[in-house]
Amino acid sequence: MLRLTATVLLTLCLPYSLWAQNTEYDIAYIWDSSLENVLDYQEQLSEVFEGDELLRFQIVGRDKGQYGIIYNLNGNALTALQTAIKHSAILQREGLAECRAVEDRGYHELYNVSYGFGPNLEALKKDYNRIYSYLGEEVGKKLYIMQANAQSYSLVYRRMGDRASTNTVARRHARLLKSKRIDTSITPEVNSPVVYGESSHLSEATETPDVIQPVELDEEQEALAAHRVNRSIVALTPRMVKKTYALPTPSTPYFEKNIEELIEKLRRKGSLARDERTSWVVYDLSREESLVTINTNQVFQAASMVKPFISLAFFHQVREGKLLYGPRSRRNMEAMIQHSNNASTNWVIKMAGGPARCQEILRKHYSHIFKGTRIVEYIPPGGRTYKNSAIPSDYIRFLQALWKSKLPYSKEMRRLMSLPGRDRLYDGTPIPRGTIVYNKTGSTAHLCGDMGILVLRGKNGKSHPYAIVGIIEKSSRAKNYGAWMRTRGNVIRQVSTLVYEEMKNKYRL
Repeated sequence: MLRLTATVLLTLCLPYSLWAQNTEYDIAYIWDSSLENVLDYQEQLSEVFEGDELLRFQIVGRDKGQYGIIYNLNGNALTALQTAIKHSAILQREGLAECRAVEDRGYHELYNVSYGFGPNLEALKKDYNRIYSYLGEEVGKKLYIMQANAQSYSLVYRRMGDRASTNTVARRHARLLKSKRIDTSITPEVNSPVVYGESSHLSEATETPDVIQPVELDEEQEALAAHRVNRSIVALTPRMVKKTYALPTPSTPYFEKNIEELIEKLRRKGSLARDERTSWVVYDLSREESLVTINTNQVFQAASMVKPFISLAFFHQVREGKLLYGPRSRRNMEAMIQHSNNASTNWVIKMAGGPARCQEILRKHYSHIFKGTRIVEYIPPGGRTYKNSAIPSDYIRFLQALWKSKLPYSKEMRRLMSLPGRDRLYDGTPIPRGTIVYNKTGSTAHLCGDMGILVLRGKNGKSHPYAIVGIIEKSSRAKNYGAWMRTRGNVIRQVSTLVYEEMKNKYRL
């Protein structure tokens, strides 16, 4: 019935010109004057669509300074209509707005500056380091190594500008980098997967190499080894801890009051609804003191923010020799944390023994961290992770232990959480370039959240790390999930900006 209804509605709404012969068509998903909003929406689409299909999504520009996302179909009218119906049904199930078929005109490609292309990732990392240090942090924040194809990578300044202005930037960079023997060109923005960026670069520069490396096994050997281990694992149903534990009283009660006043102001403006609960927790890792503890022990949906906890349950068993961390598990772990891939998450959960086994490991071995976390299900189809839950103070305790390397594979988990991706703590904020970010976002039609560690750098080069958690949960399902997620993500960014300003004043950054 949904397919028939969508077909009728789309057919009625299509302009007559859509049926013109010899015309190519694409699918359009969003138009917005803010590139940041479009990038956020691209992240949402990446959690809905996977594989080769996702690679055909492309950010484009059009007149009046607007940006959009199109599915580069280049098909005829009937194919475009069929694809739009199929995708709209998927988007509707997720609470996102429908897409529509459009003629392949009226918008243009966006371009990036390219500094090299090839199969040698380590060689491109060396060029990355040289370009980052020479061109500075303003370019560095948008400097990425991207997966061009199965065998090659490209190093780009992801400028997303028009052809003419990007050409001008490329020529200027060519002059600056001539002595480094690095050539420049321009390349279209084609939504290639990002494999390396600023936070990973800065993290590598400040941390010693991780002593635990993936075991080199082929995929068949790894699967068999994991199967042999997990056959002996019995899934246990844990006794849940009902008692809640408070974090220390904030050392700056005036600042917590500032956050509360901002939230109340946003409620009065309608930026937050009355049926939306929030939690804000900030912990200064340098001085080991709480700055904000708002609703720290209320239970919220965990959404994808539970995924680092799942990685801990997996790595705990690797340390005990019960699981292997090989190329296949590393790929799934990266997809789970960096891209929030639900299929990879379920693979990791299965290898770790299932949801109950993950919960049992956290309860038995890390009870000093996890006081209210409940992992009870695999990630359901469509990503509706409504049953897994946690209290915000658990995230802070986890981040404290992660920062102090008190967890198995702490450095590897930090590497995973520093992989490039859109976040709500740093991206789209005035927090200065050169800040290291270790984070994991979470999104459902009821919840928008982010938790992570930000490492500010002082003028003397000293690091000032702090952990921050921001959660907004709506009691009823958001009617327009895409718009709701973007606006609530921006609320988290506003709070994160206030926290940065407080840290800046505190340490005179």
